[in-house]
Amino acid sequence: MKLFLAEPFASRWADSDPFEAAFSLTGEVYRDMGDRCTTRFEFDAKAYFVKTHAGVGFGEILKNLLYLRIPVLGAENEYRAIEKLQELGVDTMTPVAFGRQGSNPASEKSFLITEALEPTEPLDEYCNPQVLAAMGVTERRALVRRLAKVSRMLHDNGVNHRDYYLCHFLLDTSDRYAGVPVSQRPIYVIDLHRMQIRHRTPRRWREKDLSALYYSARRVGFDQRDALCFIREYKQQSLRQALDEGKDIWSSVVLEADKLHKKGIRKGYHS
Repeated sequence: MKLFLAEPFASRWADSDPFEAAFSLTGEVYRDMGDRCTTRFEFDAKAYFVKTHAGVGFGEILKNLLYLRIPVLGAENEYRAIEKLQELGVDTMTPVAFGRQGSNPASEKSFLITEALEPTEPLDEYCNPQVLAAMGVTERRALVRRLAKVSRMLHDNGVNHRDYYLCHFLLDTSDRYAGVPVSQRPIYVIDLHRMQIRHRTPRRWREKDLSALYYSARRVGFDQRDALCFIREYKQQSLRQALDEGKDIWSSVVLEADKLHKKGIRKGYHS
């Protein structure tokens, strides 16, 4: 068993079974996947999110192995991912409780509680052509460079997200940042349960992250000049050198982004 409890849960659950307590929390259910549930709740007048995992079953494990994917068995993967991002200085969630029990990987139980990031807004909802135009070129490019810097920090340190869309970047919209340029506000990277951590990020997984980000950025109004600004910051090279040395990578990113766009149309996500 593994267990981490910060206040107020350490004190309030001192005489309780923390797993029973975590799985009994009630509130607004944001996502219920059967074996995995995400719920917003309030505790001592403060908002939190709890993710509970009840075991994926051997069928899900075998399916992932057949596709040569490492199965995500519970909450620990996201807990470790949060620790890694904090180590790198990337804005993300703050964990306040985590637990894992059971020796059978198909039926282990786990939970993760994080502080609610409120008020925030996903970048894919905040950004649109009108908002980007109102930012002006300087601030818009500063935001692009911010996203490129985060992407570089992840990939250069062996981390890839696997769901690297703008909707998983939350912009802090609290009153204390009123009047502060978007590029200088906290932007939290979330939804880390599938994140992978290695000594080195393989090219394939860099491309998958970058294509997902490019696909979602194009949809809200970022353009080709923004993409070139991103490439220059991401590679920390002159644009000519970055394009010459990485032409195969960037071609693959564009191709995969086009596939994601067609898939989105086919599934009815957008037109």
